[in-house]
Amino acid sequence: MSSFEKVVLENGLRIVTSTLPHTRSVSICIFVGAGSRYESDEIAGVSHFLEHMLFKGTKRRPSAREISEEIEGIGGIMNAGTDKELTVYWAKVGDHRFKATLDILADSLRHSLLDPAELEKERGVILEELAMTEDSPGEMVSLLVDEVVWPNQPLGRDVGGTPASVKRVTREDVVRYMEHLYAPQNTVVAVAGNVSHDEIVAEVSRHLADWEPSPVGTWYAADIPGETPRLRLRAKKTEQTHLCLALPGLSMAHPDRYPLDVLNAVLGEGMSSRLFLELREQRSLCYDVSSYVNHYLDSGSVVIAAGVDPRNVDETVRALREEVAKMREPVPERELSKAKEFIKGRLQLRMEDTRTVASWMGAQELLRHEILTVDDVLNIVDSVTAEEVQRVAITLLRPELFRLAVVGPYRSETRFAKLLAA
Repeated sequence: MSSFEKVVLENGLRIVTSTLPHTRSVSICIFVGAGSRYESDEIAGVSHFLEHMLFKGTKRRPSAREISEEIEGIGGIMNAGTDKELTVYWAKVGDHRFKATLDILADSLRHSLLDPAELEKERGVILEELAMTEDSPGEMVSLLVDEVVWPNQPLGRDVGGTPASVKRVTREDVVRYMEHLYAPQNTVVAVAGNVSHDEIVAEVSRHLADWEPSPVGTWYAADIPGETPRLRLRAKKTEQTHLCLALPGLSMAHPDRYPLDVLNAVLGEGMSSRLFLELREQRSLCYDVSSYVNHYLDSGSVVIAAGVDPRNVDETVRALREEVAKMREPVPERELSKAKEFIKGRLQLRMEDTRTVASWMGAQELLRHEILTVDDVLNIVDSVTAEEVQRVAITLLRPELFRLAVVGPYRSETRFAKLLAA
């Protein structure tokens, strides 16, 4: 995606488009500024609950079955997802089915019945989804590490909420939350594929231009306290110990965001990264080890994830800390170049898909009110220097800031507390 076009309707709804004549598909993504960061503890999980309910029936399409049969009857795919800072409803179809698909999405967005009987049925589905996460140590440890980085606040909470909060949420809570955040000025429609900008704007306007704006709520700010427990342990009978070692990171708008991304690629992205080569290839401590970064509106994190034999957990944590410490030294030019090419290549490959292009535009526009093109990002990544990477490493990768989350067959936190304190 080298270019895009943007229009703002009178009601504040933003439309962003990228016309891709070389493809035969069209992807439509409707982004709403609603996620777990907007929820109080009492209604934790309501964003996710609402996302589940929007495709359960409208006046024109009274059941989930009718909606799914209609989209599948024209060969399309439709789904939705909730994150900490946004919710997205999306569909991907052949280019000649664009109008019919937008009609389904817009109808679901604005005229969902939120039927009480369907809501009770879906409550059971969501509780099973939470239970599935509880049974997956890899997913569980990724939730625990957020809890330990952002304790006792929405950003550190599971997007799905807790079993207790999901059982507590009422239809009135869902309706009130929707009225609080689902408004045109808090919504972005992003479309990418073989359809013109003018046609997209005309169709979106036909469905959504009469949507009345209303006051919109805000999200809970992040806080990374210094003097808090730096460890979370979930005792569970597992064959492997699943662990995440984390550090506070940077927000999505921070000027050092891209140097941090390059640092992360050097450290733990791919099979030629430092973590993979040292812990798997050299020491045979694990099958999979990697690192990733989270960038949010006002905060972020750097996370290393691994699954290891419980007998090797001490050596693994020490090895991870050693590799993190080495990042404070200058990165050789060849390694820096490889990391930048890795980031650029993966981004370019992802952009072969119309849904990825629509998501790229829509999420940026919703959260930052501006869109960097792929070419913009490629140029920024190219400009990152070894000095910038080292400066970010010295600033962020400090041992006193480590947080650790562990899922495995342990009764006591003592050994892990010692590993953190070492």
